[in-house]
Amino acid sequence: MREIGHFIGGKHVKGASGRTGDVFQPMTGEVIARVALATAAEVRAAVENAKAAQPGWAATNPQRRARVMFKFLELIQKEYDQLAELLAREHGKTIGDARGDIQRGLEVVEFACGVPHLMKGEYTDGAGPGIDLYSMRQPLGVVAGITPFNFPAMIPLWKCAPAIACGNAFVLKPSERDPGVPMRIAELFLEAGLPAGIFNVVNGDKVAVDAILDDPDIRAVGFVGSTPIAEYVFTRGTAHGKRVQAFGGAKNHMIVMPDADMDQVVDALVGAGYGSAGERCMAISVAVPVGKKTADNLVDRLIPRVESLKIGPSTSTDADFGPLITKQHLEKVLGYVETGVKEGAKLRVDGRGFKMQGYENGFYMGGCLFDEVKPEMKIYKDEIFGPVLSVVRAADYQEALELPNKNEYGNGVAIFTRDGDAARDFASKVDVGMVGVNFAIPVPLAYYTFGGWKRSMFGDLNQHGPDSVRFYTKTKTITSRWPSGIKDGAEFVIPTMK
Repeated sequence: MREIGHFIGGKHVKGASGRTGDVFQPMTGEVIARVALATAAEVRAAVENAKAAQPGWAATNPQRRARVMFKFLELIQKEYDQLAELLAREHGKTIGDARGDIQRGLEVVEFACGVPHLMKGEYTDGAGPGIDLYSMRQPLGVVAGITPFNFPAMIPLWKCAPAIACGNAFVLKPSERDPGVPMRIAELFLEAGLPAGIFNVVNGDKVAVDAILDDPDIRAVGFVGSTPIAEYVFTRGTAHGKRVQAFGGAKNHMIVMPDADMDQVVDALVGAGYGSAGERCMAISVAVPVGKKTADNLVDRLIPRVESLKIGPSTSTDADFGPLITKQHLEKVLGYVETGVKEGAKLRVDGRGFKMQGYENGFYMGGCLFDEVKPEMKIYKDEIFGPVLSVVRAADYQEALELPNKNEYGNGVAIFTRDGDAARDFASKVDVGMVGVNFAIPVPLAYYTFGGWKRSMFGDLNQHGPDSVRFYTKTKTITSRWPSGIKDGAEFVIPTMK
């Protein structure tokens, strides 16, 4: 049985708590590893290593820090296939999806290679009589990331790459459900030339999370997970004087206008709703066709497509999606389907009875499709995080627009239409942070920022893009005057440029 500890100070460290968690292989249901669950003292050891190493890293010029990022990119590309296989086996997503997970993370590493440009300050010569004014960006010190199971490569890289490139030391607490890839990332960073102690991994549960949130030497925390935990992380972290960006849940809608290309719509919905078994914060979980004719046409087209979805083991090269992450999560999703039936929604495709031949103990279910879902239903209100798509019918465009606007979440949304006026009006008026126009999963590229609104995000700076540099640095402004410009005599009023 593989034992996974922590990575502290450039070394693998065995867990000292005596507590462990099981790491499953979702496609078979087998336990393939045990991961140590850190104590507060182990978290503190990681912070102390990071604190000791950070000044030297901050003093390394930005271009040399960027070279480490370039080398890391080179190393991770060399073992792309091995990493994707490890990720798929621990998470359950298919190999192809695992490769996408890694690639979207690497795109932020590529962005971080350009951080020297983004850390440039401002300078004004002659701002006043003999006075020069300039600003500089400096790293915060030790920062941390608490990341979820559903993207074990992408989100840790989204957090750590900009932070490290800006000169900070980083403590990562990944999900204890699939820790293998984050641990390998730590090894590759060290091999790329990152000094020991700049990137540390502590595996754990709430004990480790609370230790991070309470530690006085951690200046900022980035989190991705469910909304209740995001709110908890934000509240507790900010109470201890930290910067916090905490990203929560989602209920992403796709508005389907009567003039939309229906072939394109169905393809987009099937991919965005059922890819990665729906375990994505940007998954489309609600389709909103406008008008009865549009709705009937959409549902008629969706039923055979959902029925024909190919579910397979994580190692499959042609499966549409694989198993869910754990048996407990599978049971939770199945419970939501049962609730939807009881609430009166029409279950047009029922994937609850699916069994994978040869993998009967794996955590599989088929795709489920609900029609005539109402906004007051639990399956509409809650983030299910599984292969379940709900169709909520809207009589007109205004009713369709009000659905995402009234929803408590505001992560992503999409509209499919051929009408430029409708698309422009929707993009302007919808109360959601990321909008797709004929684009189902509107995750911005790495040089833009990723972030939702309302209860999908707590904090005021987003992930990756320019916001990540702002989040992981502090601005210092210097007003400089040399003796030749100084008049004799004390000044007792506030300086002005009058």
